[in-house]
Order: sequence, then structure tokens, then C-alpha cells
Amino acid sequence: MLEDFAGIRRVVLACGTVDLRKGIDGLAMIIGDRYHQNPFEQGTLFLFCGRRSDRIKGLLWMGDGYLLLYKRFEAGSLSWPRTKAEAADITDEQFRYLMLGLNPLDPKIKNVTPGKTY
Repeated sequence: MLEDFAGIRRVVLACGTVDLRKGIDGLAMIIGDRYHQNPFEQGTLFLFCGRRSDRIKGLLWMGDGYLLLYKRFEAGSLSWPRTKAEAADITDEQFRYLMLGLNPLDPKIKNVTPGKTY
């Protein structure tokens, strides 16, 4: 739904951690300085995660201004890629994995051993 409204063509993960207290200007500066990307690229959604893995921020240039997005998971958390200090492009399918709480760059579904057998 958001993709249709905002015209998102590309999603970029800012791997590692970012101080989520930062606003639009601070996040745009991180995009340019740390990740060497253009924060004014229309149709590109940049996603950031802080130390707590239950919330993310998104920054999107709409052509006439920025759209700042914030999502907090009520139950559970994200498996955010922490080790890379670079930005990673993700596909639509990887974006869906991320919204399910999986690491989009290395999605692994945990095997569960049932406690009882019936």
C-alpha cells in the first residue's frame, strides 16, 4: 500500500545501528556521509534501526519534501543486519521478510522442536 502511494522503487537498509532520536536532517546527513548515497533520490526508501530491534525509521524523498516513517513492533523484534557498515539494497520480497521480523539479507526460519507428541 505504501509503495503505491509513495512511489517507492528502491528500498535501502542502513546496516548497523543508528541513533533513532535523529530527525530528517540527521538521517539525511547519515545517508550522504556514512553510506555515500543520495538522500534526494526520489522513490528510494532508506530504513534505519537503533540499538533496540523493535523499531525502525524510514526516510523517503517525495520530490517536494521528506516523508519520515516510524514503525514500532508491539510484540517481537527485527533481525536487523548489524555487522555491515554499508547500505544494502533489498528486493520487495526481502522487504516483506523485514516486516515479518526476519533478517532480509539472511532470512532463517528457526526450527522448533515440539515439547509433546500426541
